[in-house]
Amino acid sequence: MVADGRGTPVEAHGIVQDLTARRRAELALLESERAMLTQHDILQSERVLVGRLQNALLPLPDKEVSLAGLRVEVAYLPAQAGIHVGGDWFSAIELPDGDALFVVGDVAGHGVDAVATMAQLRFTTKGMVITGSSLTGALARLNTLLLHSRDSHTTATMVLARYRPAERRLSWTQAGHPPPLLVRGGEVSHLPRPPGMLLGATATPRFEEAECLLEPGDRVLLYTDGLVERPPESIDVGLARLAEAVTAHPCDELGSLGTLLDAMLEDERRDDVCVLDIRVPQER
Repeated sequence: MVADGRGTPVEAHGIVQDLTARRRAELALLESERAMLTQHDILQSERVLVGRLQNALLPLPDKEVSLAGLRVEVAYLPAQAGIHVGGDWFSAIELPDGDALFVVGDVAGHGVDAVATMAQLRFTTKGMVITGSSLTGALARLNTLLLHSRDSHTTATMVLARYRPAERRLSWTQAGHPPPLLVRGGEVSHLPRPPGMLLGATATPRFEEAECLLEPGDRVLLYTDGLVERPPESIDVGLARLAEAVTAHPCDELGSLGTLLDAMLEDERRDDVCVLDIRVPQER
């Protein structure tokens, strides 16, 4: 404000700033934040829905179970990182002839599609083995099933094992999956993997079967890769870490699987973890 000699205002000066662009940016940022919150709520709702669906399709026993004379404990731990439920799964049933069937699998991806594929593989596997399919024959048919599914790019890994109690014979095959771990007399080793390709990777896969005669006191672990993988390290490092953890926690008491999982999963879980802990009772 400028005044004359008598103090009467004669001029006024001001600064005008165009805030249109700034206001537009603020409104755009606000709208973006609202959209992010909406998307987060949608994804959280999807996780809850998929989690309920998974629990319905993959019920967990609340205690140790007995199958074909074996003691079996099951653990399933969802990923803590991210908001999507994965496609890890298991099956442990007694077959009509008294044998036991054990399966652990991992479908690539997360969300509704992964859980739907998991359910398809889980129920189809049991049906094929119950009706007489061999282990390698079941994998070959599951591979064909994936190749001709709605999403032909879906892949999965799996370990499929059958235990014959009369002979204590464990027959098993695998499709791109980490090998079972055997604990015997305080010694820990990973069973040599027979040839087996990732399910859904090729129309001409090769699957072979391996056998292991179990002894009283033996312990076998079937698990998904979430138990041993910590990117970017090699999976061999994770397999060695599992062997070391089992050696350090040899307890044979009920609930010892939880102690092992605590030792293996110290950090945030970035993937689902599924484990079958199978034990041959000591002879009395």
